[in-house]
Amino acid sequence: MSKLSRVFAGLRAADRVGGGVDRRMRRFDDWLDRASVRNGGATDYDHTETVREYYEICNDLMVWGWGESLHFAPLLPGESVNDSKIRHQRLMIDKLELRSDMTVVDVGCGIGGPMRRVVSETGVRVVGVNINEVQMDLTRSLNAEAGLDHMVDCLVCSFMDMADVADDTFDRGYAIESTIHAPDKAGAFAEIYRVLKPGALFWGQEFCMTERFDPGNDQHLAMKRDLMHGIALHDIATTGEVDRALAAAGFEVIEGVDRGAAGNGAATPWYQPLETWKPRLGNSLIGVPLGRKAAIAGSRLAELLRIFPKGSADVVKMLDQTASAYVAGGKSQIFTPLYCFLARKPL
Repeated sequence: MSKLSRVFAGLRAADRVGGGVDRRMRRFDDWLDRASVRNGGATDYDHTETVREYYEICNDLMVWGWGESLHFAPLLPGESVNDSKIRHQRLMIDKLELRSDMTVVDVGCGIGGPMRRVVSETGVRVVGVNINEVQMDLTRSLNAEAGLDHMVDCLVCSFMDMADVADDTFDRGYAIESTIHAPDKAGAFAEIYRVLKPGALFWGQEFCMTERFDPGNDQHLAMKRDLMHGIALHDIATTGEVDRALAAAGFEVIEGVDRGAAGNGAATPWYQPLETWKPRLGNSLIGVPLGRKAAIAGSRLAELLRIFPKGSADVVKMLDQTASAYVAGGKSQIFTPLYCFLARKPL
């Protein structure tokens, strides 16, 4: 199935549940307000459900615009977006010191882009954990297409509670832009700690506010809120808060590096593929502002022609606004999607 066909199929599937795409988008759009009410005393808000809905509505559009590996990577001059992701995944593989006799947990595996590289290049067995059944169905399909399904087990559950997994099960673990959604980061790390064997290494990639973020600056706070809203983030931790959460769970933090910062492996701004279309980057036209505006207009026409369900254009519009929030956060240097850490569960 082509990427565009998957977009059509994904939007139609999303329209068949939860009252349709239009209603689901209206509900998603006010999730921050509902979360604020919850913090004030109400108990009907569940952030896990917000994250689940976000990916059910947006997944196929994100894959269309960003590829199967739904993560950022540091960019080098002359390097395409896809090549940068491959190089970044190989860095993770090297840091984890993976061997073919290992079993590895992919925490919040998305649709398994990094997983397939890990399996194909190292021969390890992987257990992918994801609460979203829509994404997991696509993961299984893509794994089968790649001939790797016999090397991967898919576990549908929250990484906050992997009750079906025994203590001290995995030799290694990684979490690429997944624990960013955790309502309790220390709790997420504690559960990952539980399922790793003593001595196991754990790699993570987190969205973080940098040291330039000023919580007393209204403009900074507005940028942070835009990012939280558009990516379904309960909060955005600082790099120090991530390290402290790892330590609270019991991990020894070996290294923590903002790989999106100049001098740390990135020579081209990580947000450039969302800002400017350049053929050498291999970035999608749909990923840059003009392309996203055209996609909004096209999806509105598709709604009128009843090709897309009502509300589809609002999904595209939200992704456009989120991309703009990434660029604003990156340009102001108050936000990075590339805080990468390596930690160890002590022997």
